[in-house]
Amino acid sequence: MAYIQLEPLNEGLLSRISDVLLCGWTCQHCCQRCYESSCCQSSEDEVEILGPFPAQTPPWLMASRSNDKDGDSVHTASDVPLTPRTNSPDGRRSSSDTSKSTYSLTRRISSLDSRRPSSPLIDIKPVEFGILSAKKEPIQPSVLRRTYTPDDYFRKFEPRLYSLDSNLDDVDSLTDEEIMSKYQLGMLHFSTQYDLLHNHLTVRVIEARDLPPPISHDGSRQDMAHSNPYVKICLLPDQKNSKQTGVKRKTQKPVFEERYTFEIPFLEAQRRTLLLTVVDFDKFSRHCVIGKVAVPLCEVDLVKGGHWWKALIPSSQNEVELGELLLSLNYLPSAGRLNVDIIRAKQLLQTDVSQGSDPFVKIQLVHGLKLVKTKKTSFLRGTIDPFYNESFSFKVPQEELENASLVFTVFGHNMKSSNDFIGRIVIGQYSSGPSESNHWRRMLNTHRTAVEQWHSLRSRAECDRVSPASLEVT
Repeated sequence: MAYIQLEPLNEGLLSRISDVLLCGWTCQHCCQRCYESSCCQSSEDEVEILGPFPAQTPPWLMASRSNDKDGDSVHTASDVPLTPRTNSPDGRRSSSDTSKSTYSLTRRISSLDSRRPSSPLIDIKPVEFGILSAKKEPIQPSVLRRTYTPDDYFRKFEPRLYSLDSNLDDVDSLTDEEIMSKYQLGMLHFSTQYDLLHNHLTVRVIEARDLPPPISHDGSRQDMAHSNPYVKICLLPDQKNSKQTGVKRKTQKPVFEERYTFEIPFLEAQRRTLLLTVVDFDKFSRHCVIGKVAVPLCEVDLVKGGHWWKALIPSSQNEVELGELLLSLNYLPSAGRLNVDIIRAKQLLQTDVSQGSDPFVKIQLVHGLKLVKTKKTSFLRGTIDPFYNESFSFKVPQEELENASLVFTVFGHNMKSSNDFIGRIVIGQYSSGPSESNHWRRMLNTHRTAVEQWHSLRSRAECDRVSPASLEVT
């Protein structure tokens, strides 16, 4: 249906305003709504108004129409009746007709505005149109993506889920009887007491019981019915300064009765954790860990002291460390001499059940892949913490220093058979690890100055795998 304006536009200002408003809402002749105006016919003077009008009657307008029909029958006497407008003979409106039409129009528009639903506000940002040139690039909408930093990425992982001890998280909530029935690794009897007068902690290892029988995968054990247990004691997080009991032969119920002292302030002792590790001695292979007991010293009355029976739990460290070696290197470029000092070793792997070990160190100079010189220290009887303080000197020209390697091997002296291998490291061109490479680099950068460093001993297989110089020695 086309919507038209029924009055010429060349009239006065008031008439034009009335025509514009009347066109939107009512018919000028019958005062009915435009959507219902079927009574008015177009004439030659009518002007068609074009524009996008709704194809259907809006719901809010239909609701207002029904309300208007109901409201027309309830007018009061004060309401001004709406009558059709008639034209004067000269074709102009009378002032009374104009005022009545304006008043009626105002009332109807106000009633429609009160019923019309509020439209949502739309915030339309201005769009800039222009011709893209070489200096101006088109702006593309950017997609917001969350960027993950390495910290955010690794924060998702829980290290305990990937730890070998992840199945031991519930140990703290179990009693000793429950731990014993679950793991069946035996129990350990020990005591602690702190001496405030001398500022040292005394740990007494008394005995163990119900230890499991040894397990051998290569069948090299001569006696598979009994273990040869001993206990290593340390205060975490320091595992280097540890103590070790003697080995008790062929028993699952060893009695140790040994005391060890740790020089440590009282406040520092309360921040440490006492770790007792029960190990099975094996002369023919690496020693195996049976179980461990960890006691936070902050939960213990150190001054009063006490003793406990604690059930052993599995350890993530299945094999004990081989020990450590303290070395000093010094090169004299004018004399072309490489000086090596074997100072001491500690916590070496025990090779004899009865008296510990009789350790000594063999030093071998390898140039490229050729063995040049071999020297060794004296052996010290019955100890795993030997002090050597012995010096050795090798003739190495400066132009050959970069191709030189030193192989240090610790053995346990054996009078009846071949010496027992304990551990090895390689320092030089074919170093066996980062620590050894760092020591060699420091020596090259500081000529005529002795450079000391501790080194953890490695197995023969590990050195042979990473260092060709280890393959050239025995």
